Amino acid sequence: MRLRVRTVLILLLTLGLLAFSFRGTNVAGVWAEARGADRGLLGIAVIVTALTYAVRAWRWQSLLAPIGTTRFVNAFSTTVIGFAANSLLPARAGEVIRPYLLARREHLNASSAFATIVLERLLDLATVLLLFAGFVLTLGPGVISGDPAQLARVKGGGLVAAAAALGAIGVLFALAGHPERLGRAALRIERVLPARLATMVAGFVETFAQGLAVMRDPARLFAALALSFPMWMSIAAGIWLTSRAFHIIFPYPASFLVMTILVVGVAAPTPGAIGAFHAAYIFAVTTFFGVSPDRAGAAALLLHAISFVPVTILGVIFMAREGLTLSSARKLAGENGTRAPDGSEAAGGAPSVTEDAAPRVVRLEKGAP
Repeated sequence: MRLRVRTVLILLLTLGLLAFSFRGTNVAGVWAEARGADRGLLGIAVIVTALTYAVRAWRWQSLLAPIGTTRFVNAFSTTVIGFAANSLLPARAGEVIRPYLLARREHLNASSAFATIVLERLLDLATVLLLFAGFVLTLGPGVISGDPAQLARVKGGGLVAAAAALGAIGVLFALAGHPERLGRAALRIERVLPARLATMVAGFVETFAQGLAVMRDPARLFAALALSFPMWMSIAAGIWLTSRAFHIIFPYPASFLVMTILVVGVAAPTPGAIGAFHAAYIFAVTTFFGVSPDRAGAAALLLHAISFVPVTILGVIFMAREGLTLSSARKLAGENGTRAPDGSEAAGGAPSVTEDAAPRVVRLEKGAP
């Protein structure tokens, strides 16, 4: 019953956002704008956007290197499967499925692999906000139209968020650099939890800290951060090319503004970001570039298709090769999202967390590597 209620609520949210996004448009006008789009630029946008998944897989290998060797083909295919699952299943299920599948293929610890996903998201947030901050700090006159007060609020919020993202990276670096702090915190849990549950949580904390091991390797961390910039600049290029295909003209750096607003929009829990993505793009280009609602709506539809449809189709193909259906993928995400915190069963043969987990954390507390 709870699942049905959640499904109905998500469906209502999706329909509501779509209605809100296209409330000022005319169907005939949107269709006319879509027919007039530059197909060549749209084709280039598809290619540029697709390349981001290869860079993302390459970056993931850098984050995973301290916990085990991975092959690019596996990192790429599981990355695509994860993003396809995010588009087709609720609650961003792909973020659980992706590390599970890779851990099973490469015999890694699943909790450590999942920790790299958390770090990946933090790097994504920091990169997007730093690009946005760079844009607003170098913004020339006449680039943005619309309400100056609204733009000022966007600028201020972006700069504050960029500072917060950098601060969060610093906190993670400090924690990962001193795993004994995590060990001490985990052992304190025994005071309030049953011993067996406390042991499992302590083991999870240890393996999660191991997943953040790249934070203790400045060279690898720098490599992962360096790869984040071309990846997000490629995503921004897809946004810019698609916009230009609809004769929505703004300089390439201004796509960082649109991209930042889209990142906020896709946080809404709608399948494939439907509705939320469209609302965010239409808001961005109509508010800051004076684009007509019909043109903005047509561009939003095509940009969403370019961003989600190819990776979803390829992901479904990879899922079929993996022997996964949508039903089994949903079950997989549910099992690995709620199982005992060690996650080692998902690691395809990685050692399980048993009663010796607590002594391992004690050794961490004493400063052992």
